[in-house]
Amino acid sequence: MSNSDWSGRHIGKDALRQQIWATLKTQQATDRDPVGHIPNFIGAELAAARLAETPLWQQVQVVKCNPDSPHAAVRLRALADGKTLYMAVPQLARKKCFVELTAAALGAKGVSLKEAASMGGAMLHGQLVAFEEMQAIDLVIVGCVAVALNGGRTGKGAGFADLELAMLRECNLISEATPIVTTVHDLQIVDATELPMQSHDWGLDLIVTPTQCLATKNYHPKPNGLDWSTIQPEQIANIPMLRAWLKQRKS
Repeated sequence: MSNSDWSGRHIGKDALRQQIWATLKTQQATDRDPVGHIPNFIGAELAAARLAETPLWQQVQVVKCNPDSPHAAVRLRALADGKTLYMAVPQLARKKCFVELTAAALGAKGVSLKEAASMGGAMLHGQLVAFEEMQAIDLVIVGCVAVALNGGRTGKGAGFADLELAMLRECNLISEATPIVTTVHDLQIVDATELPMQSHDWGLDLIVTPTQCLATKNYHPKPNGLDWSTIQPEQIANIPMLRAWLKQRKS
């Protein structure tokens, strides 16, 4: 089985990701090979619908969601429910590293919400925005490979989700109180002992699967912003906003 492009940063999490990917493949719980990806799990639409039934979802207006395939259903539901949706540009590869989408703006262009909810559609039809152009975010949805009921989570291993959140916190667009949520397959839930939390990790407050909603016991403090000591050289090389901020720090 091949490794993720970002393996090697935490041996325990690398092994756990391989275990989850293998289990999902064996149980035929995804609609494509999950290895190296946030799994596009069977029942993603059901999980999105279950999330939309929660009081938390119903009371928020501005949602940030990751661009991965299993969360297209969450992005579609956000747009259909009239929420402002922010999606990170894949790998934060532009200086304006978020896309803003609203049903009203898409309707004015004659773009269907379903088309705009795909990663490619969001990039094509959404508005690229800088941090200073964004509204404060009420709810964050992140992509995960494995999750635990202590709020622990791991993605593909690249650290993009934690980095996005740290950047948003740095710009006061999220706070300690902003709920962090994911939708996953039930098979992606593991024991907390298998998923240790690190200082730069953003823990989950709610896990939603096709069959259940699980509030976590997340006592892990949310980071106050960027921890430059944990940022990888390749992240600085590849993410324009990090380079710009680093230049400001040195000036």
